[in-house]
Amino acid sequence: MASFSKRSKHFGILLLATLLQIALADLQQESPDDGKLIFAHVIFRHGDRTPIEPYPTDPYKDPKYWSTGWGQLTNGGKQRHLELGQWLRNRYRSILSDTFSVNEIYIRSTDVDRTLMSAQSNLAGLYPPLNGDVWNPSINWQPIPVHTMPEDIDAVLAAKKSCPAFDKELSRYKHSEDFQAYNKSLESMYEYVTAHVGRKVDSLTTAQNLYSNLHIEDLNNFTLPDWTKQVYPEPLRSISAKSFAIKTNTTLLARLKTGLLIKEMLQRFQDKVNNKLKPDRSAWIYSAHDTTVANVLNSLRIFDLHNPPFAACVLVELYRSSSGAPYVSVFYKNTTAEPQALVIPNCGQRCPLEQMFKVYADILPDDWKRECQISFLSLAYMEADIRSPTSIISVVFLSMMAVLVVLLVVVAYRKRHGGFHNDKWYLRIDG
Repeated sequence: MASFSKRSKHFGILLLATLLQIALADLQQESPDDGKLIFAHVIFRHGDRTPIEPYPTDPYKDPKYWSTGWGQLTNGGKQRHLELGQWLRNRYRSILSDTFSVNEIYIRSTDVDRTLMSAQSNLAGLYPPLNGDVWNPSINWQPIPVHTMPEDIDAVLAAKKSCPAFDKELSRYKHSEDFQAYNKSLESMYEYVTAHVGRKVDSLTTAQNLYSNLHIEDLNNFTLPDWTKQVYPEPLRSISAKSFAIKTNTTLLARLKTGLLIKEMLQRFQDKVNNKLKPDRSAWIYSAHDTTVANVLNSLRIFDLHNPPFAACVLVELYRSSSGAPYVSVFYKNTTAEPQALVIPNCGQRCPLEQMFKVYADILPDDWKRECQISFLSLAYMEADIRSPTSIISVVFLSMMAVLVVLLVVVAYRKRHGGFHNDKWYLRIDG
């Protein structure tokens, strides 16, 4: 009996110690509800669209099957973003007024019809006109500014501004043994698909384009051809998902492709904390693409391979704890359900802002423009992707330089052997 009492006493002490440890951990690790939200970045994919380019044998390649042009936002896509905007209104009611103010929020979009229209549809849900903002009683909508720039000069959101170092690293990655082995393992599937679609499918990118086309037709309740049963949804879905990681799958790729965007967000957080943000806004919205969502998540090393759905949404939020310390939480909303809190590597779900800069130091460019430059001679190597705009320009430039070198050699030779005037060389140039 005494032994049982002694064991019970030890068990009680052990239980008390365990409960005390849990309580202390709870005090040290605050939940998002304990912190005060002070800024939010929202990065979303556009809403539902039509296929961008139907394949040659596509039974639905006739525009009569679609309500709008190729690659355009559909009415379903507008509705999906209206509802997301309403959801964002509820989530960010504590930092955004009911009426729009340029000093509270900024909206940026890639320069593409479907992303611009998605942003406008989203804002219709986020900012329905109230009181003095009602300018026409028959229209429950108000214009909100959406900012953009041409994609070929956009290094941040569209991330399509020329970057030779990125093109070179991407080519190196695609020529890696692992990548080549995986691509080779798909050869039989490529051959099967190519025989049915009427054009060559021989890469993850072309397979992803086909999957997207079939998926959109499936979502619109079109009956897919019988041949697709062998490849849709699988293995095309998994191949397509893998393609979304390609352009940020090395540290250098992530640094040059998405580093500017992530650095911009973190720096904005820092400015907010230091009271240097002018205007002192509370939210920033980016309207972009599935590739943008995937690139951001993969660069942050929190991407679970998948195909980001229409209106997929990444929330990068800044909180201030009860002790005054700023921390960052990242959430991902890819369904109609509540978003999922993601675990930041080596930092957790609530990462101190200062630590965020350390965790991602390797992908935050110091000078993106300079880092994108590569040596002149390296452009001549065969590993360069000849199809990339940068490489094409480089080949032309190299050819011109080669011609110039030959001319200089000829001129030097002529000058050394009798001079120019005696040979009338300057007349023959024009002849």
